[in-house]
Amino acid sequence: MKEGIHPEYKVIDAECACGAKFRVGTTKKVDILKVDICSECHPYYTGKQKIVDSGGRVDKFRKRYGLND
Repeated sequence: MKEGIHPEYKVIDAECACGAKFRVGTTKKVDILKVDICSECHPYYTGKQKIVDSGGRVDKFRKRYGLND
């Protein structure tokens, strides 16, 4: 690696909108990083994810491939 061309990398605190706090590595010049969503409140990780069927696409796919459960 060349000397003097890379940004300074440091570990800082991140704070989610849900109130969760965790440590992250960044090259930004901030002391606290604010994020909108994290693994504590994201629907995929909390098990609250819903499949949105726009225009019957899911049913059309299941019918086409015989996956009617």
